[in-house]
Amino acid sequence: MPQSGLSWRVLIAETGPVTDRLRVREIDDDEGQRLVRIIRRGIGSVVTWRRAQMVLLSAQGMDVPAIAKVAFTSEDRVRDVIRNFSADGFGSLYPKHKGGRPPKFTLPQRREIKKIAKAKPAEYDPPFSTWSLAKLADFLVAEGVDRRQSATRACACCSAERRQSPGRAAPNCR
Repeated sequence: MPQSGLSWRVLIAETGPVTDRLRVREIDDDEGQRLVRIIRRGIGSVVTWRRAQMVLLSAQGMDVPAIAKVAFTSEDRVRDVIRNFSADGFGSLYPKHKGGRPPKFTLPQRREIKKIAKAKPAEYDPPFSTWSLAKLADFLVAEGVDRRQSATRACACCSAERRQSPGRAAPNCR
């Protein structure tokens, strides 16, 4: 309890508002139409759609807590989106992350694995007539093409390519 007979309410009122009401910067008609197009079309990333929705609602005068309820997200996230849009414009609406694990093999390694996998085992003098994934992976590790035991993944990629039609390459073997 505060001393000298003041209540908490009086102390808070004397210090003033903690933060001013956060709003997006002034948006002209072209920017507003662009935001509406992103929201109405709904094509592309869901992240972009939700960020555009938050910015447009802020431009229309809705406060941060109400936007958070509409967008099913936290108030902090809404504030971040509004601040980023005010600073960077439409570039901040588009996600910059690239999902997924980085590739395990470089392009030259993939080419070498592909070359060996497409060749007959007899060209490399192993004691068998056809490649299995396990034999090919062991061979690649022994030859030093890949020092990890994950060569099976690349071998599977090359095997899938062999089964496809001649004009199409497997998606992961480029």
